[in-house]
Amino acid sequence: MSPLRPLVPPGPELTREQLERYARHLTLPGIGPLGQRRLSSARVLVVGAGGLGSPALQYLAAAGVGTIGIVDDDVVALSNLQRQVVHTTADVGRPKADSAAETVTALNPLVEVRTHPVRLAADNAAQLLGEYDLVLDGADNFATRYVVSDAAAVTGIPCVWGSILRFEGQVSVFWAGHGPTYRDLYPEAPPDGEVPSCAEGGVFGMLPATVGSVMVTEAVKLITGTGEPLLGRVLLHDALAMTWREMRLAPDPDASPVTAVAEPAAVRALPGTDPAETVGAAELARLLERRARGEAAFALVDVREDWERELVAIDGAVPVPLQQILDRGADALPPEARGADLVLHCKAGVRSAAALAALRPFFAQREERVRHLEGGVLAWVEQVEPDRPVY
Repeated sequence: MSPLRPLVPPGPELTREQLERYARHLTLPGIGPLGQRRLSSARVLVVGAGGLGSPALQYLAAAGVGTIGIVDDDVVALSNLQRQVVHTTADVGRPKADSAAETVTALNPLVEVRTHPVRLAADNAAQLLGEYDLVLDGADNFATRYVVSDAAAVTGIPCVWGSILRFEGQVSVFWAGHGPTYRDLYPEAPPDGEVPSCAEGGVFGMLPATVGSVMVTEAVKLITGTGEPLLGRVLLHDALAMTWREMRLAPDPDASPVTAVAEPAAVRALPGTDPAETVGAAELARLLERRARGEAAFALVDVREDWERELVAIDGAVPVPLQQILDRGADALPPEARGADLVLHCKAGVRSAAALAALRPFFAQREERVRHLEGGVLAWVEQVEPDRPVY
């Protein structure tokens, strides 16, 4: 028995089709016909139809959750398909919410799928979450995670949270009034760029399936009142070592209760990064035009890896991988970049900021300036060359 009451009341008696489809659930102690009826009446919102959302949506549908909501304002990219298995090659360019909804409906036409092709933010989160009994947070950024946590606290619903990066994953259940929330785990968001995103740091393609399936397990347990939920516990998974560790987590007794949804005061630069050390994509485009006319002199240095430059590169950039700069400092720069202003760039701005920090002592003794491209190649493609590929 779970220490918590079942989250939702049972729905109508199961039809013959439901009895056949969910037969393997009906024999399970703690679920059975009554638990399956609870699943059929449950309303679950999934934030993100990406890596974690892909397995979560499919397993929620397969389990017979009656109403599934999908929040995602992104479109399917080819680089998503390495891990986002709810989409296919034919879906590239389509809204993720529509693609995922189509897959879910094909898997189980008995469930109702609602799409919300919007970005979850402080001004719409409470209203959206208020339409559901439970939320699964598969967001890939800190700002959205705080918004989801606050909205769940305001509406009084539990939040099943998962996070993945490289070869590691984390899972927990947050529920204000019953246990800790996301703000108890991370009272403050880290500075922008301190923790790389999956786009910058990479993610093991199979990892979302492992973490996402645990998230659905917790959702089903909460809905049916079965087992012990991960409330007050955080699971830490290392896929390379194939280990699971558990960390206990308690609510902060001194924390003020959440009464409104707020964007975190998190989207800020890394410590020590001066806004004067950044250049925007549009400004860089103008600088490159001036350089082509002989009106400006600077070196544009790409600190990414060779394979990344094969996918997309900014014309006129010279390659110097980040590790070379970290190992050798200014000595890693080509001769043409040592006596001129310098603009560094990477994919999203994290690695170029690290390169800038490594070169800052060298340029502190010189008149030349060193800056880096804010948002990296992703910003360049979005603002300057939208026809170029992203990855």
